[in-house]
Amino acid sequence: MAMAETPGPKKGDKTKVGAERRGGWLSRIAPGVRGAFARRETPENLWVKCPDTGEMIYRSDLEAALWVTPAGRHMRIGPEARFKFTFDDAEYEVLPTPAVFEDPLKFSDGKPYKERLAAARKATGEQDAIAIAFGVVGGAKAVVLVQDFAFMGGSLGMAAGEGFIAAAEAAIERQVPLIAFTAAGGARMQEGALSLMQMARTTLAINQMKDAGLPYVVVLTDPTTGGVTASYAMLGDVHLAEPGALIGFAGPRVIEQTIRETLPPGFQRSEYLVEKGMVDRVTPRKDLPAVLGSVLGTLMMGRSLKAA
Repeated sequence: MAMAETPGPKKGDKTKVGAERRGGWLSRIAPGVRGAFARRETPENLWVKCPDTGEMIYRSDLEAALWVTPAGRHMRIGPEARFKFTFDDAEYEVLPTPAVFEDPLKFSDGKPYKERLAAARKATGEQDAIAIAFGVVGGAKAVVLVQDFAFMGGSLGMAAGEGFIAAAEAAIERQVPLIAFTAAGGARMQEGALSLMQMARTTLAINQMKDAGLPYVVVLTDPTTGGVTASYAMLGDVHLAEPGALIGFAGPRVIEQTIRETLPPGFQRSEYLVEKGMVDRVTPRKDLPAVLGSVLGTLMMGRSLKAA
């Protein structure tokens, strides 16, 4: 009895032949072995490159170091990480930020403003550049405001202005200090004069804090520039700064082009500004909770004695 022959691939049937060749001898004798050695894709965000040295740093190690590289660069971080690193035991209450009318000028700079807002919200998970929380910092109760540079350069617009005012009002209501972590490229041009008005409105909110006898402390992070520097970033009772942070109104390149001179090394950096008296102290990120707690405890001492 003749055995049936397995029909071979028809002439011109390249698909089946190609599949057999790709499988190779190992897949024919042990199909499960090939899958065990399949290539695994490496997550894109597993490594982070140091901006100063070019060194590749394991992401989990960088997170454990509070996003400070071995070279000492204090990387930019968002509100969630900042709150976690700042509040005692990483426990805090997120406070709502007011909603504002979006795109009042129907602005477009090659791309509609509403689309830029949508893209920033999708990338950061935040509604706008400012987030607020309440908790305990270094043993002292406080309202903390964080400006997120990842959200359209931390730019100051109507939403950010309303957020700052809401933070000041929350501090006054709870009778606690206000801490502002600033990071911005300036005012939000897509809102025109409405953005510039926030400089005056936030200044009035700070005056309300002073009238209530409550401290307002600013922590300047990289970068803090433009209209933010010209308003609430430089109106604190105490100004701390993270190491190496760029702080100023106009950027170094603009200044050099205007005055046609080479600026001194470290110009507009935290360490330079401490020497010139613009910043009170440069404080590494890991030390900020303890330093802030000490500062707030000292500034609130009179109220504590009066209450006692």
